[in-house]
Amino acid sequence: MLRFKSLGSGSSGNATLIEARSGTQTTRLLIDCGLGLRDLEARLVEAGTQAQAIDAIFITHEHGDHIGCAQQFIKRHSTPLWISQGTWLAVVNETWASYQHLLNIARDGDPIEMGALQAQPFTVPHDAREPLQLRCTDGDRHLGVVTDLGHASAHVVQALQGCHSLMLEANYDPDLLQASSYPSFLKQRVAGPWGHLANEAAADLLARVKHVNLNHVIAAHLSERNNSPELARASLSQALACHPMDITVADPVVGTDWLQV
Repeated sequence: MLRFKSLGSGSSGNATLIEARSGTQTTRLLIDCGLGLRDLEARLVEAGTQAQAIDAIFITHEHGDHIGCAQQFIKRHSTPLWISQGTWLAVVNETWASYQHLLNIARDGDPIEMGALQAQPFTVPHDAREPLQLRCTDGDRHLGVVTDLGHASAHVVQALQGCHSLMLEANYDPDLLQASSYPSFLKQRVAGPWGHLANEAAADLLARVKHVNLNHVIAAHLSERNNSPELARASLSQALACHPMDITVADPVVGTDWLQV
C-alpha cells in the first residue's frame, strides 16, 4: 500500500510525507523540510507518526521553503538524508559537513531503494543548483511529486507518465502576478522558464500525463498573493474534464488529508 499526505505546501514552506507498506514493513519518506522544526514535528504527530519514525529525508533543492529545518532535523533524529550533489554543494558548510555520515547523493534516473518504497529522482528546470523531484512507488502504485519547475520539459513529462496520483505545482495566475506588488525582476523570475508553473502550464502538463487510472491530483505550492484555490482548481479540472472540487489543493498550514495512491 502506498499513501501520502502534504504537511503543508506554499511559499511559506513545503513538506510531504510518503508511506509505503508491504506485509509488516512500513517505510516513511519525508520530502522536504521547509517548516520550522517544532512545527514540522507537530505536523508529523498530527499525521499519526513521530519524527523518529521517518526512515529518510529527501531534499528537492536548496531554497529555504524546501530545505528549511533539515539540518536541525537530522541533528536531532540522525535521519539519513538524500540530496543531489549540486544541492549539497549549495548548502554545505562546517556544520553541515559534520553530518556527512548521514548523506546520500541522489542522481537523476538512479532509483533509491528504501524498504517497502522505491524513489526515482528526476531533474526539473528550476533556478537552483541541481533540483530533483520524485516519482515514488511500492512496486504497484506510482506517485509523482513535482512542486517547483519553470516549465514542463520532455524529461519531466516522461518521468510522470503512468502515475496513479500527482502532486503538481500550480503556483500562480499570470494576471494576478502582473498586477501584484512584486518588483519587476521577481515577476520575471517567477514567470520565467526556470521559475514556477502558472495554472495554465500546470493544466497543460496534466493533460499530457493524464490516463484513466489517475486517481488523485493535488495542486501544490500555490502562491498566497498570486493565486487562489478556485483558480488552480478551475485550470486543472479543465485538463481532466472533471468537477473543480475533484482537485485537491494542498494548504500551507494543514496540507491535505492522507490520500491512498
